[in-house]
Amino acid sequence: MEGESNKRKIEGECEKCHSKKQKRQLYVELKHPKARAPMRATEGSVGYDLYSCEDKTIPQGERCLVDTGVAVAVPGDTYGRIAPRSSMELKGIDLVDHNYIDVKAGVIDRDYRLPLKVILHNCSKSPYEVKVGDRIAQLILERCETPSVILTKLETNDRGGFGSTGRAELTVNKLQ
Repeated sequence: MEGESNKRKIEGECEKCHSKKQKRQLYVELKHPKARAPMRATEGSVGYDLYSCEDKTIPQGERCLVDTGVAVAVPGDTYGRIAPRSSMELKGIDLVDHNYIDVKAGVIDRDYRLPLKVILHNCSKSPYEVKVGDRIAQLILERCETPSVILTKLETNDRGGFGSTGRAELTVNKLQ
């Protein structure tokens, strides 16, 4: 058991967050005075809404990091994924010109403890204003495995990838 405890410490996990006695929980620390804890909108919601802790103007066509002011410790067999909120895709949308705000994906590793930041890309033709308290993305916890890497020679097959299943005529050469 002592070896397992040392292993957790080496991997950057804390006993408090991953003790078997503890119910699976998302531990949150507010690192900024204007930060808000991630929250699910309903019991059936998968994602935890993330809120901006700063006012920021994103120029047209630009990408910006927006601070949430929140640090998290995800359960031991999960990682956090930053995902768009459905309504973010619609903010400022012009169906003719395809204007929208895009949330770029992000991964939060089990041992990451700094404040979460979200990359927002303003795809519209005008500046976009982010205000303190705006819901800017969602945090989704996904189970994952991190097995050891074993170097070996793998068997090959004729699969080409890029949607090639069942399409014998598609080869990698046609993509080049």
